[in-house]
Amino acid sequence: MESLPPIYSTATNLKQGYSPPWEDLSIIGIAGSSGSGKTSVAMEIIKSLNLPWVVILVMDSFYKSLNPEQHEKAHRNEYDFDCPDSIDFDALVQSLQDLKLGKKANIPIYSFKEHQRQKETTPLYSPRVLILEGILALHDPRILDLLDAKIFVEADMDVCLGRRILRDVRERGRDVEGIIKQWFTYVKPSYTQYVEPQRHVSDIIIPRGIENKTAITMVVEHIRRRLQEKSEKHKADLEKLRALAAEEILSDNVIIMKPTPQFKGMHTILQDPATEQVDFVFYFDRLASLLIERALDCTEYVPAAVETPSKQRYHGIHPLGTVSAVAILRGGSCMETALKRTLPDCITGRILIQTSPLASEPELHYLKLPLGIETHSTVMLLDPQMASGGAALMAVRVLIDHGVDEHKIVFVTCAAGKCGLQRLTAVYPEVKVVVGRIVDEDEPRWLENRYLGC
Repeated sequence: MESLPPIYSTATNLKQGYSPPWEDLSIIGIAGSSGSGKTSVAMEIIKSLNLPWVVILVMDSFYKSLNPEQHEKAHRNEYDFDCPDSIDFDALVQSLQDLKLGKKANIPIYSFKEHQRQKETTPLYSPRVLILEGILALHDPRILDLLDAKIFVEADMDVCLGRRILRDVRERGRDVEGIIKQWFTYVKPSYTQYVEPQRHVSDIIIPRGIENKTAITMVVEHIRRRLQEKSEKHKADLEKLRALAAEEILSDNVIIMKPTPQFKGMHTILQDPATEQVDFVFYFDRLASLLIERALDCTEYVPAAVETPSKQRYHGIHPLGTVSAVAILRGGSCMETALKRTLPDCITGRILIQTSPLASEPELHYLKLPLGIETHSTVMLLDPQMASGGAALMAVRVLIDHGVDEHKIVFVTCAAGKCGLQRLTAVYPEVKVVVGRIVDEDEPRWLENRYLGC
């Protein structure tokens, strides 16, 4: 049995003027005795919130690996897993601090069978709310400073023992005698010394666990108010950024395709409502291929010499490193056919960013980036249309948070609003943008609907 990975719910000066919605993450701490019902309370909060991208982070993942002597004690049920020294609080605090700043954190995986951390980790990025759950979740002052709400769950100790026996036998392969021995030797004394004092620093004490609907409702309403405040601030920041960016001239890093007769002719076919879908797909793929070819001019190359079939020496160039691409769903998937035709071995990833119908702000819903993307020489972001630039700002921020240097990012789009381009390049001046044509910012997204036929 291994520690649980984070549990998700099923859902210039200008550069300093934008923060993504997941920055300044809301963190809720839930402490209480082993078996008190902390996880059940956390799951009930998630259920009541009914929001995507809410995460439960279990402190068990941060148990320290044991040396051989400690390992032997653990297998004899003679090692104290309930005292603060058993938890790597430095690693936990660092992970929480990174997440609070909107950065990615790698969460350890702990094997209860081996009493060791595994080599693998679980990446965690951009949750809307994080619930930290553990017997010592409110113990470290550094963690208390990061929490938006502090909760202590109470339950009768006999009930806790019964729940622990059921859990450890079923999930961790322990025997009942060993569980009881460990309970009275370590768990109960540690509760008195370390766990119970956390009641005094908590904001809310929840007796009876998930049966206490009133207390859970109070927590949920607090979280909702906090998210609403963040949403209003984010929209205000975007509007302020829009006004400031409008005063900026279009960056030299914005490359607008020349309106050659061929290029303009393809645009005419795509704009014509009478164009059949099969023809629309054909010409869209042609146009997208030209955009991607132009984007490849933005990557770095190094000299290379090859011997030709006629035994001559040709001095040319090769790309400096790996070129990858990330499609912003769902529109970006329409450009993947052109990508594979232009660069057949290109490594790809995907990001799903959707605008919330309630908050009217972009939200990150799905993320799968190529392995080692931070080492790639060029990363193309693909999206056929960009209006206000909100999704583009978030997508670029995601890449930067995953180690991609700003100057290595090339945003490729068929149509973009001028204000959106100004906003994107004002916040990220080193990002290059290849755009087919400038359109009105209020133009609705329609290219992917025509391409996909729905």
